[in-house]
Amino acid sequence: MKFYSTNRSSPDMSFKEAVIKGLPQDKGLFFPEQVPTLPPSFFEALPDMALPEIAYEVLKEYTAPDIKPDALRAICEEVFTFPIPLVQVEEGIYALELFHGPTCAFKDVGARFMSRCLQAFAEPDKPVTVLVATSGDTGSAVANGFLGVDNIEVVILYPKGGVSEIQEMQFTTLGQNITAVAVEGTFDDCQQLVKQAFSDEELTREMNLSSANSINVARWLPQMVYYFHAWGQWRKQNPENDAAGATFAVPSGNFGNLAAGVIARQMGLPVLYFIAATNRNKVVPAYLESGEYSPAPSVATIANAMDVGSPNNFPRILEMFGNKYEDLKQVLKGYWTEDAPIRTAIQEVNENHKYLLDPHGAIAYLSLKQYLPSMETDGIFLETAHPAKFKGSIDDILGSDIALPEQLQAFLNKPKQSGSIGNNYSQFAALLQEQHKLQSQS
Repeated sequence: MKFYSTNRSSPDMSFKEAVIKGLPQDKGLFFPEQVPTLPPSFFEALPDMALPEIAYEVLKEYTAPDIKPDALRAICEEVFTFPIPLVQVEEGIYALELFHGPTCAFKDVGARFMSRCLQAFAEPDKPVTVLVATSGDTGSAVANGFLGVDNIEVVILYPKGGVSEIQEMQFTTLGQNITAVAVEGTFDDCQQLVKQAFSDEELTREMNLSSANSINVARWLPQMVYYFHAWGQWRKQNPENDAAGATFAVPSGNFGNLAAGVIARQMGLPVLYFIAATNRNKVVPAYLESGEYSPAPSVATIANAMDVGSPNNFPRILEMFGNKYEDLKQVLKGYWTEDAPIRTAIQEVNENHKYLLDPHGAIAYLSLKQYLPSMETDGIFLETAHPAKFKGSIDDILGSDIALPEQLQAFLNKPKQSGSIGNNYSQFAALLQEQHKLQSQS
């Protein structure tokens, strides 16, 4: 499979080249030259297929010929080692729990898959430096996915004071090949610093840079897998349901997760609608209402992992609909809410249905409550992170002291190892050059 740039001013690249490079030179996003269609037999078998088997079938066309079939099967077996259950919350509404992995967030899937791909591609004399901007869960998932991987250094930028305490502990206490850097600014500022590094010709000549944000195809594409899995589990739980498809509500910040769902639909997954569920950073819902796409400075909310004012992956969604606004609107619905309804939803769902939402999943749940009556489908919302990752907020809302799962307890009381820079590219470039010098000397 070849991948082209959505800006169409950079050369096409193989999967391997696209993964290592991360971003095309023209500042577009890599996109597959063709989207394969899965046969009806796949969907018939899907309810009884194991996750690694689904992953292999879904990803094999995109990774060939750079990853051989046996190697891809081995990677899928290594990555999909934890359950992703579909849990009924109430009549017609299901939660897809994506928080049972090592860092309790949906990004464990993409980060682990990408780390195995880069490990397979890395050359001993060409160490790779992976750059990551995070608003919370990306940092922890990438750090833990790449921890101890030979020949790969990871640099994580995060907004100072802009992630939860537990999220921060997950990527600032590891050391080894993981460097965490707090930036005096927002997530969008961190994202912009990473973009500047990729467009810095002097730096990219000197260093072998890659990105582990969802802009990287090896982070983005594996997220398709759990949409197929969710639909299969929904059909298994509702064999008598005659509906052809379901509606997915996706908590959306940088829009990589939603873009993965949309490409799964293009491969044949029976999804009637997607809902882009956001907080006050409502750039995409506003676009769906007006047709005007206007990125704006991000604002802080209780759902901090979605505090993104300029979503990087939305161009991929536009690409899938040929940049045709009316076609996109037929499939994609927009929803946004303030913090107060999120708090109320967490409290009421806990009381009435004995199910604990995290702030991001709560937004997606609220979007289904608004849209489902007119859609006449069942709804599946993505629970993208364990509620305990937002313990302070959840405890405050419920007036309780929720327990931490084992994966999160492991990070408690470890010393923090992180640096700090201003929102200044020259400082970031100097940090990368110094790290490269130390890496070359070791």
